[in-house]
Amino acid sequence: MSSAGAGRREGTAPGPRGMSPLRRAARAEWGPLLRTVRSALAATKLRAIPVTLAAVCLTLVFQFVQNQPWGYQPVQDIGSVQAWEHLWVALLRTPLSLFVPALDLPVWGALAQILVVFGIAEICVGWRQTMGVAYLATLAGTMYARIGIWIGPESPIGLPDSDKYVIDTGPSAAVVGLAVFVCWRYRAWVTCAVVVLAMLVEVVFIKNNLAGKEHVAAVLAVLALCGVWEVWRPRKPRGAQRVTGWEHPR
Repeated sequence: MSSAGAGRREGTAPGPRGMSPLRRAARAEWGPLLRTVRSALAATKLRAIPVTLAAVCLTLVFQFVQNQPWGYQPVQDIGSVQAWEHLWVALLRTPLSLFVPALDLPVWGALAQILVVFGIAEICVGWRQTMGVAYLATLAGTMYARIGIWIGPESPIGLPDSDKYVIDTGPSAAVVGLAVFVCWRYRAWVTCAVVVLAMLVEVVFIKNNLAGKEHVAAVLAVLALCGVWEVWRPRKPRGAQRVTGWEHPR
């Protein structure tokens, strides 16, 4: 029997040339990202995502407190954003608003989004960039609400005046912004395009309201950041080894 045949009998995995086109495309799209996440979790387990775990715990605390008779108003005072309020109040509350779950949505959805997307981002790009992009995306939504109300409902990108009383909290804008950012960093172009397209479809066909349009605003803000980064970041020499966010000290 030939050595190649013996190798197949012993369970030797086929090389890239033996892969189907779909599997090869998936490997090219997600391979570097999945290897980074898997390596970090295998090496340090949950210690790889301390900021993500802290964010999950903070969200749980806010959820518990705001559902108590004595706790709703304090949570609103420190983490609730509404477009009718003074801008400086909204800016002060925006960072914590990211971790205040929306009262009309199940809290497990917010927790799952934070754990998965924030966790992947923290491993892949580091906690500083994760929190910076999350805040940028959330702030973009906060600012869009004011601009959209000023434009008015006559425009497709505007909002009705009644939306200025909508309580604007939750991690969803940060989640979609981080998804786009991580895909850009790891050159997962198809996934990035799918996320952007999904946000546009959401606004046009599913959720043509403040939340849906804030998601688009978050995506546009992060895409602008990625574009600036592409133009201004220093170029690596040819053949330089790629360093992932997890390999950088955080």
